[in-house]
Amino acid sequence: MSQTASVRRALISVSDKSGIADFARRLSAVGVELISTGGTAALLREAGLEVRDVTALTGFPEMMDGRVKTLHPNIHGALLALRDNDEHKRALSDHHIEPIDLLVVNLYPFEDTVAGGGDFDDCIENIDIGGPAMIRAAAKNHAFVGVVTAADDYDRIAREIETSGRLSAHTCRGLAAAAYARTAAYDATIANWFSDILEEGFPKWITFTGQLRTPLRYGENPHQEAAFYTTSDRRLGVATAHHVQGKALSYNNLNDTDAAFELVAEFDRTIPTVAIIKHANPCGVAAAASLKEAYEGARRCDPVSAFGGIVAVNCGLDAATAREIVKIFTEVVIAPAADDQAKEILAAKKNLRLLITGGLPNAVSPGRTLKPVAGGILVQSRDVGQTTLADLKIVTRRQPTDDELRDMIFAFTVAKHVKSNAIVYVKDLATVGIGAGQMSRVDSSRIAVRKSKDAAEAENLQGYLIEGSVVASDAFFPFADGLLAAAQAGATAVIQPGGSVRDEEVIAAADEHDLAMAFTGMRHFRH
Repeated sequence: MSQTASVRRALISVSDKSGIADFARRLSAVGVELISTGGTAALLREAGLEVRDVTALTGFPEMMDGRVKTLHPNIHGALLALRDNDEHKRALSDHHIEPIDLLVVNLYPFEDTVAGGGDFDDCIENIDIGGPAMIRAAAKNHAFVGVVTAADDYDRIAREIETSGRLSAHTCRGLAAAAYARTAAYDATIANWFSDILEEGFPKWITFTGQLRTPLRYGENPHQEAAFYTTSDRRLGVATAHHVQGKALSYNNLNDTDAAFELVAEFDRTIPTVAIIKHANPCGVAAAASLKEAYEGARRCDPVSAFGGIVAVNCGLDAATAREIVKIFTEVVIAPAADDQAKEILAAKKNLRLLITGGLPNAVSPGRTLKPVAGGILVQSRDVGQTTLADLKIVTRRQPTDDELRDMIFAFTVAKHVKSNAIVYVKDLATVGIGAGQMSRVDSSRIAVRKSKDAAEAENLQGYLIEGSVVASDAFFPFADGLLAAAQAGATAVIQPGGSVRDEEVIAAADEHDLAMAFTGMRHFRH
């Protein structure tokens, strides 16, 4: 097939009517006959265009509240007939069916209805039937029919028809591929919605869909291709944020910024909190009376790693904090809001990206995460587990003080967002040492201590920032050595899940060193 037949007749039936009148006007201007349904036909007539109703082709009125209007042989025969097949041409003639050469359809807004909190009946009524049926028919017969499912294709399709009166084979194949992808994504969203409301765990078949937001320069490394896709769940964060300033975000920027924003979303929105992320791991997290103090506390934990990091805050960014942020090179700042003065200060750093989200994601809202493996995909529910004071079981002779309890909850929350094995030291609601991603838990503890000493030297302090801190572990201590490393560094209290066969040994070591220790009963591995 070198090219399609001439475009002489177009069926237009759209839910989202953005740009459709101008597109139809351009088609009409080059002699394309317009056929349409209900609201779309009314809109085109209001625009001064001559339109035939679908009912004139089918001989049936729209019925059942619009559930049935295009499900008819006169429509599907017009879309599916092979123009070079004599038998098909005879069938068209015998049944007085006029071929349709161009189909323009977008679907009922099921995704928007679900995202907007529509009730069950609203969601059901926004499941399109006739639209996907026509789209699939036209896409199957793309040798002779063009199918347009996205408004951003209107201009290029109109230009091609205006130029030659035809659509090329390449164009029609591309439109067909996009059409099948659109109906697949639409059906997947419906299937996943049913799965969620049934609450019966993981379905036998599961699908994941996304819409291309933008190609990226490269992936984790320059030799890897990458792109950014958005999903229909509309979770506040990197995908929904307003990109106020700065160059485009890279693959690694997006990944790290998401990690940072999800972390700060865990904390009380009334207490200013800052997280600084590097390579998807926090290098400093702090909460304080002011956002500026919180930022200074987070940066103090590991000032070397903070250079070139991602900064996330859980409240409106102010000028005082912005002045501190621009003192060192920062890749991205993400915040629920920012005042004009803060924006002006950050704007002086043209390469610094500022993202405004308008709010924080719900840290406990359900969802699924996925990870590809050879020949399959690992799927799990999001880690929405949180630990409160009521969840703690104090297992040592010494009871923690109120300040230690406060810091223990903070430390364990941060540890949830650190790559395993995770060790996090906290003092006065600020991390003072973080050990991440080690094969041995004791090595993570030693690394955190080493970083604390480095940070203390940077502040011209003697000893370690860790002295007088609490320590959190994302999983149980399998041996007492990791806990002893923390005690030797000056930690006074420990929070960990518990559950090791050597728990009694670890508890005894804590008692011997006068440590207070709490078990949470919840592990937070992060791979």
